[in-house]
Amino acid sequence: MVPSPATRPPRRRRWLAGTTSAALLVTAVASAATAAPLTDVHDFAGGDAQGWFSYANAGSVTSSAESGELCAVVEGGENPWDVALQHDDVTFDRDTTYTVSFDAHASTPVTVPVQGGLGYPAAFGHQVVLDGTPTPQHVELTFSPADWPTRPGTPGSPVADDWSTGTGQVSFQLGGQAAPYTFCVDDFSLTSGARIDHSFAGGDLGAFDLYDAAGGGTARAGTDGLSACIDLRGGYANPYEAGLELKHVDVVEGRNYELRFTAYASDPAPVNVIVGQFGEPWHRVLDDDAALTTTPQTFTYPFTADATFSADPSTAYGRIQLELGRRTAPYTFCVSELSFTETTEPPPPYEPDTGSRVRVNQVGYLTEGPKRATLVTTQTGPVAWELVSGSTVVASGSTTPRGTDQTAGVDVHVVDFGDVTTPGTYTLRADGETSHPFVIGDDLYQQLRYDALDYFYPVRSGIAIDGSILGDPRFTRPAGHVGRPGDAGANQGDDAVPCITPTEAQNLYGDWTCDYTLDVTGGWYDAGDHGKYVVNGGIAVAQVMSAYERALHAPTGDVAALGDGTLDIPLDEQTNGVPDPLDEARWELEWMLRMQVPAGQPLAGMVHHKVHDVDWTGLPLLPSDDPQGRRLHRPSTAATLNLAAAAAQGARLWEPYDAGFAAELLDAARTAYAAAVATPDLYAPAPNADPSPGGGPYDDTDVSDEFYWAAGELFLTTGEPQFRDAVLANELHTADIFSAGGMYWGETAALGRMDLAVVESEIPGRTAIRQSVVDGAETYLARQAAQPFGTAYAGTADGVYEWGSNSAVLNNQVVLGTAFDLTGDQRFADAVLESMDYLLGRNGLNLSYVTGYGDVFSDDQHSRWFAHSLTDALPNPPVGSVAGGPNSDVGTWDPVIGGLYGPDHMCAPQLCYVDDIQSWSTNEITVNWNSALSWVASFVADQGRGDASAAGTVAWVRTGPSDVTVADGAQARLAVDVAGSPAPTVQWQRLVGGTWTDVPGATGTTFAFTARTADSGARFRVHVVNAFGGAWSDPATLTVTAPGTPGAAGASAAGGALGGAAPTSAGARLLATTGADPWPLLGVGLLLVAAGAGAVVHARRARASS
Repeated sequence: MVPSPATRPPRRRRWLAGTTSAALLVTAVASAATAAPLTDVHDFAGGDAQGWFSYANAGSVTSSAESGELCAVVEGGENPWDVALQHDDVTFDRDTTYTVSFDAHASTPVTVPVQGGLGYPAAFGHQVVLDGTPTPQHVELTFSPADWPTRPGTPGSPVADDWSTGTGQVSFQLGGQAAPYTFCVDDFSLTSGARIDHSFAGGDLGAFDLYDAAGGGTARAGTDGLSACIDLRGGYANPYEAGLELKHVDVVEGRNYELRFTAYASDPAPVNVIVGQFGEPWHRVLDDDAALTTTPQTFTYPFTADATFSADPSTAYGRIQLELGRRTAPYTFCVSELSFTETTEPPPPYEPDTGSRVRVNQVGYLTEGPKRATLVTTQTGPVAWELVSGSTVVASGSTTPRGTDQTAGVDVHVVDFGDVTTPGTYTLRADGETSHPFVIGDDLYQQLRYDALDYFYPVRSGIAIDGSILGDPRFTRPAGHVGRPGDAGANQGDDAVPCITPTEAQNLYGDWTCDYTLDVTGGWYDAGDHGKYVVNGGIAVAQVMSAYERALHAPTGDVAALGDGTLDIPLDEQTNGVPDPLDEARWELEWMLRMQVPAGQPLAGMVHHKVHDVDWTGLPLLPSDDPQGRRLHRPSTAATLNLAAAAAQGARLWEPYDAGFAAELLDAARTAYAAAVATPDLYAPAPNADPSPGGGPYDDTDVSDEFYWAAGELFLTTGEPQFRDAVLANELHTADIFSAGGMYWGETAALGRMDLAVVESEIPGRTAIRQSVVDGAETYLARQAAQPFGTAYAGTADGVYEWGSNSAVLNNQVVLGTAFDLTGDQRFADAVLESMDYLLGRNGLNLSYVTGYGDVFSDDQHSRWFAHSLTDALPNPPVGSVAGGPNSDVGTWDPVIGGLYGPDHMCAPQLCYVDDIQSWSTNEITVNWNSALSWVASFVADQGRGDASAAGTVAWVRTGPSDVTVADGAQARLAVDVAGSPAPTVQWQRLVGGTWTDVPGATGTTFAFTARTADSGARFRVHVVNAFGGAWSDPATLTVTAPGTPGAAGASAAGGALGGAAPTSAGARLLATTGADPWPLLGVGLLLVAAGAGAVVHARRARASS
C-alpha cells in the first residue's frame, strides 16, 4: 500500500567463524608493500600479494603469489618468529568481535602459528596444524580485543585500560621447522561481526527459548540425542504463538549475514524464518520460510541487513525467530543446530525461476481467436517449432525473430499457430524446450467471468463471510469492523468513527478535524490492509457496474450470464431478482453514501476521503481481530466526485429494480456534485511521513478528470443541461486522455468518455466522442503490436513498469474492448485476447498472475487475511484474484523486492515481481484491479469461439446533417450517413415548440421537402436505432430566404453527407470540439428528457428480458 522511498541494498553473506585460541606476538619488520584491507578477501588473483610480505631474521624465505595463492619457500630459523609472512596496518577496535578465515596447506606436516594484534600480550593466536597434503585446509577463528590484557593490570601490555582503537599486524610464523618446506595461504580475511553457533544436542537450549505459548508441550531432548524437540498442539490463530526464539541479537545495517539451521518435524510443516526487531516498528531484515520434512534438512539464508538493531534489552532489540504456528494440526518440531554469522561473500544474485523458454497462455486459446506464443532464445535466425497433442505433432513452422525485448531483458521470437482450430490440449516445442500445456477450445473464460467478480464478496467489510458460499470453509470469518469504540474485544469497529485529530494526522490536514462520528460499516476492504478508500472504491464499483451495463449495450453482451443467481454472494442476494453484479456493487455504494458529510456540518455534502486504522498492523490479521482505532480522514473533492459519478451510474442501473434506492443514489450524487463545485480544490495531500500512518494516501491534486467523469455520469442518468454543459466545457472533453499507463483511480476521465460513447444519450457530438475512443484504442493497438509478449502495456515513456502494471494492462484492454463494442472491428477483440495471454503466462516470468489459472500462478499476494503462506489457518487469495504485477519503479519498492534487486543487479521491468506475501509493491491485490479484470473477463467470455464480429454493430450516425440555406419555394435536402448491423432504422425529427417531434414518413438517410419562409430557423435531427440501442445526430438548422437573395440556393439545396463512409479507425487524434445548443424552453426540455430516459429504460428492460 505505502511505497518505500529508498532503494534497499542488495543482500550479501560472509564466511562462517570458528573458535579462538591464544599465542604470542612478536614485533615484525615493517613493510613497504601497498596493503589491501584485510576486511576484503585476499585471493591473490593475478599474482597480487595484496600487501603481504615475507621476512627472515634468521634462515631464509622467498614468497610469491604468482600461482594465485600466496606461497613462501622456508628454510631454517631457530624460532617460529624468525621467518614470517605478514600484513601491516591492520586496525583493531576494542569493542568488536573479529573472524579470521583462510585456507592453507604445506608441503610437509607442520604446525604454524597465526597471530595478530597490537603487540604482546594484546594479541590473538592460533596454531594451524597442516597435514602435508596439497589439499587446502579451511581455518576459521574468532576473537575480541576486549579480552586482551591492558595496563596497569598487565604492565607489559602495549595498551591502556581506556584504549579504543589501534593499528597492528597479522602474521604467519614460519620458522623453527625441522626441514625446508613450502607454506601456502589463500582467501584470507579478517572481518568484524557477531557469531552465534549453537548445538541443541541433548535438548540443550542455551539462550534460546522453544515455546508453545498456547499450552502445548515443553522443550525436551530429541530421541536422536542431537536435537531439542517440542510437541506442538496446533490450531494456532497466529504463527508466532509457537516458536524458537533468541533475543538480544546485534544487527548492523549494510552488513551481510547468514542464518543457518538444521531441523525436522514429525509431519511436513511450514515455518517462518525471521530476523527482526522486537518492538516498534517490528522491522524485519530477514523474512522467509522453510518447508520442514520428517528428514533433517539444513536451511541457509544469506542477507544484507537494511536496518540496525541493538542487543540492548531496553531498546527494540534484534532477535532470531522461527515461527512454528503455521500448521493447524498438532506436530513435533526438532532442531539440532543453528548459527548466525556476519559474512563477507555476497550471495548469488537473485534470479527468478522462469521455467521453459516457450511462453504461452497457460489457460489456452479460443478456437477462432489469435494464437501466439513467445520463445526466449539467443538464436538470431528463425527456429523450428512444433505443436504437439499427446505424442502427435499436429502443426509446425518457423518462429519470427523479434530481437531484444527491453521490457523483459531477453531476445525473443514469436510463434504464430493461429491456423490450428481443432479443440484439444497441446504443448508447444521449440529450441529444445516444451511449454506448459494449454487448451484450444470455445468458451475458455466463462468461469473467469464469475471468479473475478466473486473476489468482492470475501473482501466485504461489516458482514460475516460464509466460506461455504465460496466452496472453501477457510474463507469463513467473523464480520470485521462492526463494533463501536470502547466495546469489549479488540476490534474497534466502524459503527461510530470519529475524525482524525491534527496530532494523529501529524498535521497532514492542518488544524482540520470534526466533532461528529459516522457509521461507516460495510463496503469493501481496499487491498491487503483493512482500510476503505472512496477514490479506489469509486473506480472499482464503477467497473463492476460497467461489466453489467456493457451487457445491456454491446452486441456480444450477455445479460443472462450476469443475472440473478450467477455469483457466489449471500443466498438472499442470489434470489432477489436483481442482477448479482448490482447486488455486489450495492454493498460498496451504500458504504460510500455513509462517507458523505451530513447536512448541517462544515463541508456538508462532501465525502470523507478514507477510513482506516490509526497505525499499521502486521500480517496475518483477520479484520475482526484488528485492534487499532479507526479514523475518518478529511473530505476531498476527488472523493466527493467519485461518489457523484458512481452513485449517478448506480441510479440508472438500479432504477428498474429498486426505485427508492436509485432515487437515494441520485440525490446523493447531485448533493455531492454541488458540494464539489462549491469546494473544487480540497485535495488529498501527499503524506508527510513514510509510511503514512495506518493507510495509503491516495493523494491527488488534479480533479478535472473526476469533474468530467461525474458530470458525464450525471448527464447520462438525468439528461439535464447543467451536466451536459459541464461535460462540454471541461477541457478533457476534447483531449487525448488515453495515456500509455491507462486509466486508474487518479485518472478517471476515460471512465466518463467511454460511458458517453456507449450509453445512449443526446450528448452533442456523440459521434466524435465514440470516434475518440476508437482512436485511443488504435493507439493501444499500435503499441501492442510492437510487444513480442503481446501485452497492451509497454510501460512509461522511459520503459518503467509502474506499480500495479497488470491493472494498466487490464484497463487498456477495457479501452480496446470498448472499441470493439463500438465498431465490431475484430482487431480490437483480438488485442484484448492477446493481452490475456500475457496475464496468463506469456510473459517474462512464465507466470500466470491470476490465482488458480494456469500451471504456475500467483497465490501469495499481500493480504492480512488471505495469508495461507503465513498460517495454514487462513486461505490463499480467492481463485480469480489478480496480482499487481511487475513494478520497476525502484523508488516505490518494498524491502522484499528491494532485497532481491538493486543498482548492482537490476531486474528488467517484466521481471521486477515476486510472489511473496510481504511484497506489497509488486504483489498486492486490490478491488480496483479485480474490477478491471471483472470487466475484461466478462468481455472475453462473451467472445465465445474467439471471433464474434458477426454479432452485429451498434448504430452510428457517421456524418450528421449540415445547416442549409435555400430560397423560399426551393427544395431543401438533408442527408446523413449511418452505420450499424443490423441496419438501423432512421427517423427524422423536427424541433416543434421545444419538443423534438417525428416527421411522418421521413425514415430515409435523405430527407427532402419544399422550404417556405415560415420554416426558416427550423431545426432537424435524425435518430437511428437497431437492436443495440440508438444515437441522435447533432441538429441542423434550415434558413429560408426570399427568392433571389444572394447566397440562397436555387431550386434545391442539400445539407449533410450522401456518401457511404465506413467507420473510421485510423490513427489517434484529438476529439473534435463540440458546442452546446441553447435550450430556450427548459421546462418542456426536461419533460422530454424524462420521457427519453423512460424510453431508454424500457429498451434496456426489453433487452434484458430477451
